Amino acid sequence: MHKGAVMRSLFIGLIGLLSLAISPALAADAAAQEANKKAVLEFYDAALNRKDFDAAAKFFGPHYIQHNPTAPDGIEGFKAFLGFLRERFPDSRSEIKRAFADGDYVILHVHSVREKGTRGRAIVDIFRLENGKIVEHWDVVQEIPEKAANTNGMF
Repeated sequence: MHKGAVMRSLFIGLIGLLSLAISPALAADAAAQEANKKAVLEFYDAALNRKDFDAAAKFFGPHYIQHNPTAPDGIEGFKAFLGFLRERFPDSRSEIKRAFADGDYVILHVHSVREKGTRGRAIVDIFRLENGKIVEHWDVVQEIPEKAANTNGMF
């Protein structure tokens, strides 16, 4: 066998062995990402739609860092926010249009309507998880205008 052919065969064999070693790690990572996404979706429904702090609280890690400058920090701050929603916007609903998972991050694209009959807001929520529990949150909120400059829609 030619030396180049032997080297090529060894190289292909090595790639095969590496792919066998890497595949379980990739599968585990994909499973963890899906579990994170599932946890955030369940949390979001319990918290934002049902406004049920007790049901939502099981998804928090030992701490919760809030990056929205208008929302109080921590798990108790989130509890106060849900109280505000229950009192001021009891019929508010959030429809998740898209959900993405990337490592320990889950990103949601949401149509939030606080008062029936209004256009609502487009929201992108970003959650960071540790060991499958929510520990950090960022969001970007945009009012849905009466008239858009294009016909593409926000969702």
